[in-house]
Amino acid sequence: MLSHLARTVVPALGRFTVTAAPDAELAPGSIIAANHTSLLDPAVVMAALHRHGVRPVILATAGLWRIPVLGRALAREGHIPVHRNDVRAARSLDEAEAALASGRFVLIYGEGGLPRRTDSGETPPGPFRHGLAALAQRTGAPVVPLGQAGVRRLSSGSRAKQIAGFLTAPVRRPDLHVHIGAPVQLPGDRSAATARARAAVTEAWRTAAERIGDPVALAA
Repeated sequence: MLSHLARTVVPALGRFTVTAAPDAELAPGSIIAANHTSLLDPAVVMAALHRHGVRPVILATAGLWRIPVLGRALAREGHIPVHRNDVRAARSLDEAEAALASGRFVLIYGEGGLPRRTDSGETPPGPFRHGLAALAQRTGAPVVPLGQAGVRRLSSGSRAKQIAGFLTAPVRRPDLHVHIGAPVQLPGDRSAATARARAAVTEAWRTAAERIGDPVALAA
């Protein structure tokens, strides 16, 4: 349901495009690692993946499960709550490992949270937590880097600005782009593996940002 909803709504909010590297591959049982900039990221990423016939299991903050309608939808579709600083925190990786073993795709945000800034511009992905590398090393699953850009033009800043941005998006039609990179493996030292994952997602993000003409990416 959420995937179909994203496919319908996202193109109505802006000029939505998706590209993939020539050697990109979305094999069943892959981890998809994306940059995280806005509350609307999952919708845009799901809309992009839907075009490739992929409906991922998403690792997301457990607080979303407390939202009545959304929480029920997330639980029904098998998405995985992440309980940080809690005895249940390790459970999310166990559930993700089981999903990968069954051939499903798992979407994880390596940064583990949203940036604190309030502007609508693009910046490279922030530091990654080690959960992504831990999951990849436990399962041997390939990691597909995904970069998205333009989503902060839909929703950023204070709560009032986020609501206003979302409501005016169909009129403003901001550029939204998702780029899917080539899969990588993350063997070896956990810190080095985490750095490699971040570099791959950053490269995918830069391609997406260049597609929407973002000055940060174009100047780098």
